[in-house]
Amino acid sequence: MGKKDKKSKTAEQKARVAAKQEKKAAQKEKKGKSKGTPDSDADDVDLEAIREDNTGGHDQQAQFLKITESPCDPPSARSSATLIGSPSSSAELLLFGGEYYNGALASFYNDLFVYLIEKDQWRKVTSPNSPLPRSGHAWTRSLAGDVYLFGGEFSSPKQGTFYHYNDFWKLNPSTREWTRIESKKGPPARSGHRMTYFKQYIVLFGGFQDTSQATKYLQDLWIYDTHTYTWFNPVLPPATQKPDPRSSFSFHPHEAGAVLYGGYSRVKGATGSTSKQSKSGGNQVGARSVLKPVVHQDTWFLRIIPPAAEAPPSTPPSVRWERRKKPVNSPNPSRAGATQAYHKGRGIMFGGVHDVEASEEGMDSEFFDTLFAWNIERNRFFQLTLRRPRTVNAKRAAIDDRGSKKGRGKLDEEELLRNLAALEAKSGSVDTPMTMDLDNNDGHHNHPEEENTPPPPSSKPKLFTLPHPRFNAQLAVQDDVLYIFGGTYESGGREYTFDEMWCVNLGKMDGVTEIFRREVEGWVGSDDDGSSGSEGDEDDEEMSEDEDMEEAGVLLPVVEDRPAEFKATLPAKVEEDEEAEGVAETNAADTRPHPRPFENLRDFFTRTSVAWQDLILESLRSGGD
Repeated sequence: MGKKDKKSKTAEQKARVAAKQEKKAAQKEKKGKSKGTPDSDADDVDLEAIREDNTGGHDQQAQFLKITESPCDPPSARSSATLIGSPSSSAELLLFGGEYYNGALASFYNDLFVYLIEKDQWRKVTSPNSPLPRSGHAWTRSLAGDVYLFGGEFSSPKQGTFYHYNDFWKLNPSTREWTRIESKKGPPARSGHRMTYFKQYIVLFGGFQDTSQATKYLQDLWIYDTHTYTWFNPVLPPATQKPDPRSSFSFHPHEAGAVLYGGYSRVKGATGSTSKQSKSGGNQVGARSVLKPVVHQDTWFLRIIPPAAEAPPSTPPSVRWERRKKPVNSPNPSRAGATQAYHKGRGIMFGGVHDVEASEEGMDSEFFDTLFAWNIERNRFFQLTLRRPRTVNAKRAAIDDRGSKKGRGKLDEEELLRNLAALEAKSGSVDTPMTMDLDNNDGHHNHPEEENTPPPPSSKPKLFTLPHPRFNAQLAVQDDVLYIFGGTYESGGREYTFDEMWCVNLGKMDGVTEIFRREVEGWVGSDDDGSSGSEGDEDDEEMSEDEDMEEAGVLLPVVEDRPAEFKATLPAKVEEDEEAEGVAETNAADTRPHPRPFENLRDFFTRTSVAWQDLILESLRSGGD
């Protein structure tokens, strides 16, 4: 599931790795295996020296450079970055920061990228004054049209030492200019927090602090007044309800304040037992205290009441947390790393991971590719599904007239029999084989003039299945279009950071468009060395992973619907195993069309009518020979 020495990029990943290490500790001690890889950064570069070098580089940059913007390739693979629709232009997206971990070393970024939607171009911004490299930070827009950023984390390359930021920045999305906001009193350093806006206020809540030895989750609330340039830390009465400490939650604006959903944390709990012999000869049994992961599914409303107009400018707003009922139709099972983007009173949620403690060797994980819309006012989740474009023809009109399901099935059978009879009658006079499109699900023939016509330059590959399951993808909505950047997937003890971006039109839901996609880079670190099985056992375990995920209800990509060149790609080893298994199954499989799971008779006949006709024609030809 994770690496023994890996420090994950988010609190969820860190918790899962720690739980796995605890499970394997007893087994490793029994087998007496010594580990040659140190858990510390003994040979690593000093973290403070790295930060001082970065600061010095900023000073030199400020002397010689101005704000520049130049065309570039899409951003490299990264996780825990931030993506937002530009408040100044509906045709731009902004992406900042992030980190990439290849199993051995971690790299952090402070690049600011601009994606020009209409031109399908990426631009890289260089600035004399920009935040230092980081990940796990948070940013939000304001009503005035600026973007505010706070916090984040940075680590040494081997992730033995962590540093959390407490700096506060403002980005002008039009000029691309960064401005650091100095304040005497502000939130303490953190990462994994969330920010949103209300009127002239910037609202910040939660997050965590990681000291490499322990992780502390936060539940403090901070409000920044963009008019008076002042931070407020509202102090609530002790008896007042408020959300538990957490990170990686969803935080959306509301006309009367803000709303919060979900999140992740770890709480102390007693599990298992430890026994030791007492002086009297008996055994004393006690519970062992551990940190248990908690995936929150509660919702809260933060009511914010601005001060009266006649109040002094330094008067803070009044705030009150109000607990809401559990959302209706919330995703089941609960999942961490399911990110949301705000869109017209809804939270659009994608992906996530659900960890199941299966054995002493670690945890099984289910990854999701489902898309939900959380209606904030109704506090209800709705699953969003893609809709294939429908072709209106005479057959559809006849089906609509006949109405019943039995009538539709009979009509399909009659049409198939008529086509087969026509082919049989013409088979004796056919001198050249007919060219039919066996992969066309609508059963239409390919016309030569259509095949020779190149696609328009502005067209992008479009799929009718959502991107590969993942968690912690970066989401943003701009002009009713959802953009999905990156994300993480884990398989066979390896971690894959997707190097791609997709978009979905939330109004039409007519497919998933590929913005860019590159091969996922290989994992530099070794496979999970905590397992004691043979290599053959590991291969069998990897090859059966998809079957286990299907049994658990995970929606895996449908290979038949997804063109081979557009499949989400994993590194060579996993790809080769899947290809070898697919070839073996294809050779032994029946070549005739078969119904897909949950496919009705009408869709089956529509999809396979051409294939059946071709099989009959081939059979007639072979019989004639």
